Amino acid sequence: MAALAVTGVVALAFAQDLEPRTYANTPTGLNFLIAGYGYASGGVTFDPAVPLENAHIRTTGAILAYARSIDVFGMSGKVDAIVPYAWLSGTADFQGQPRERNVSGFGDPRFRFSVNFYGAPALPLSRHDEYEQDLIVGASLSVRAPLGQYDPDRLVNIGTNRWTFRPEVGVSKGLGPLTLELAVDASFYTKNDNFFGGKTLEQDPIYSVQGHVIYQFRSGIWGALDANWYAGGRTTVDGVRGNNLQQNSRFGATLALPVSRHHSVKLYGSTGVSTRTGSDFDAAGIAWQYRWGGGL
Repeated sequence: MAALAVTGVVALAFAQDLEPRTYANTPTGLNFLIAGYGYASGGVTFDPAVPLENAHIRTTGAILAYARSIDVFGMSGKVDAIVPYAWLSGTADFQGQPRERNVSGFGDPRFRFSVNFYGAPALPLSRHDEYEQDLIVGASLSVRAPLGQYDPDRLVNIGTNRWTFRPEVGVSKGLGPLTLELAVDASFYTKNDNFFGGKTLEQDPIYSVQGHVIYQFRSGIWGALDANWYAGGRTTVDGVRGNNLQQNSRFGATLALPVSRHHSVKLYGSTGVSTRTGSDFDAAGIAWQYRWGGGL
């Protein structure tokens, strides 16, 4: 069982995530410890308000995450937390002048609560073999806290110096070994009152839809084809509206390989398909997962 998928470079926006099996019915009482490493290269942009051109930025990141499956008034749910660390280097043009940036530090940590309120009752591991998925409907709320590395005198940072809140609603339909998933969400941002020399940055919400086609093999291996589309996020700096509306999409794949009863490894990759503003990059990574508890 996957408590959460680590499928994005740690410092990238929520709307760029491609995360299959978010609303799977995981047996209650299980704990998951995840360590991962990811890489992204290309036109990576961390804030659409930054007027960079010809950006060639490389980012590597490590994450440490913890998740626990819980019983929410008879419904299955999860809580999880992710702490990222990133190394960033690259070049870009700012106002016609070449700039270079090399920095490392902690990214903004993420916390999430999710619950399946239809089709996925809370079950202990001892009873989970009785369950066969049909239609699951769930919801989640993710919060990203402004605790990461941030220098207001720099154009590109790992942290964002603002809060991000992302509510999401998802559905998952089981068809034998095949599972189809669809989720819609919106990311809302607080103001950054110390943006690039003390300016005030505001950003419109980003709206996103993502879909997954997942196949479960008898050996316990599962694979997924992932895609998303997101739009919005136009910024305003000191009252000046930016011409940086985002309308982007990505395509990716995920492969999960069980190693033992307690250990598994996950491989993932994604690429930009269409890009209006930034985020035209390729990403790949690996995550190791250890699970315990719940009578396992």
